[in-house]
Amino acid sequence: MHIYRNPPESQVKHLLAESKLPTSDLSPQHLEHFFGCGPVEKPKGVVGLEIYGTVALLRSLAVSADSRGNGYGKALVGQIERFAQSQGITDVYLLTTTAAEFFERLGYRRTDRESAPEAIRQTEEFSTLCPSTSTFMVKVLPANPALHPTREARG
Repeated sequence: MHIYRNPPESQVKHLLAESKLPTSDLSPQHLEHFFGCGPVEKPKGVVGLEIYGTVALLRSLAVSADSRGNGYGKALVGQIERFAQSQGITDVYLLTTTAAEFFERLGYRRTDRESAPEAIRQTEEFSTLCPSTSTFMVKVLPANPALHPTREARG
């Protein structure tokens, strides 16, 4: 499966709108950490990450209706998690109204909105775009050995 950075903005917005996900706050800064899969000119799926120090907000996982059930969502989440690890992210948060069970299968756990780090609380997605009834979830990522070498490796 071909996964790549920076899918075309128009295609990201099209897939998000098709999936009834917010697009009004997307800026070039947000799109910097988006990945797509499938043909570049018409991706079958997209996912984005907003980075805030050592925490991040997984946002806007969307797979085209005719491509669901083929592993694109799982592959995109895996890619965004590897990317997050490479950036020193320790915790990935997300909000969902329809996919909590999907994310639970990938190791995310439900948590109280009150436990959200301040940086996540300040995002438009958390504060205004997603309804308060959205499920709030987190996944703690394993430490990146390249960024956090073990004592043995440091010698």
